[in-house]
Amino acid sequence: MSSNVSLNKQLSKKPAARGLGRGLSSLLGDNGVAMTATTMDSAQPDPKGNLQIPGFRQIPVEWINVGPWQPRRRFDKAALDELAESIRQNGIVQPILLRPNPENNLRFQLVAGERRWRAAQLAKTYEVPAIIRDLADSECYEIALIENIQRSDLSVIEEANGYQKLLESNRYTQVQLSEIIGKSRSHIANILRLLLLPESIQMLLLDRKITMGQVRPLIGHKQAEALAKSIITKGLSARQVEVLAKQSEGSLSKSKKKLTKSSDIKAVEQQAAAKLGLAFNIDWDETRECGKVTVRCRSLDQMTDFLAKLGIH
Repeated sequence: MSSNVSLNKQLSKKPAARGLGRGLSSLLGDNGVAMTATTMDSAQPDPKGNLQIPGFRQIPVEWINVGPWQPRRRFDKAALDELAESIRQNGIVQPILLRPNPENNLRFQLVAGERRWRAAQLAKTYEVPAIIRDLADSECYEIALIENIQRSDLSVIEEANGYQKLLESNRYTQVQLSEIIGKSRSHIANILRLLLLPESIQMLLLDRKITMGQVRPLIGHKQAEALAKSIITKGLSARQVEVLAKQSEGSLSKSKKKLTKSSDIKAVEQQAAAKLGLAFNIDWDETRECGKVTVRCRSLDQMTDFLAKLGIH
């Protein structure tokens, strides 16, 4: 990543308006040290290969703990190994962001840069350049989520959990969250709906075994888990899942009607069948107080006779 798009401002105040497109600099205020090309020209590698960057502290990796606001739950091993090799060759070009650990004044909590911190350990780099700022929990949740959305491909479940934490901890509305992270409100709403899926399906999304498009028809579906298995075993497309979900809902609806038909309705059916000598079926919706009657005739004579009994000639 070019040094000109690195973390380029220290946190001094919260901007009145910001969006994902402005990058982390939108969260790091308007004053302080800019990590420009001039700054990088004055950086010198230490014996371990890390760049000694003016204005930033070198912090031992073991002094750093992951904060509870980190949205990412899983890391791609191959990508981490690649980043670790880059760190071995070039050092850590961009500092991570930390805050003092409120429970231990000898430790720090990681706010942004978890992949760099993990890769540094794989590269056996024992110190990392860091910006240290006093941040509230709410600010840490925002920064961690935005940094991960910008720099790495979060799974949709990790993204949904990140949004949910921000809504709960900061008491944002979806509209406010949309303005902060630079995503549409409808995008946020659709992502959050994935948290209504069973845990087993969320794990499939987390592991990227199925896609958001494939599982959207399963939200709120009573056979969601069974349908999710079909997606994997049959390799169903999003469109095929949508059709299958509708078909299974129809089957469930018919089965429910048959199972919940009242004894009174059944008695009327039997009386009518006995009197008319015809197959007689009543479908009655108790909630809507409406229904339909079906009479099956095996011949034209039967139909003519039935109509005559109704006074229709």
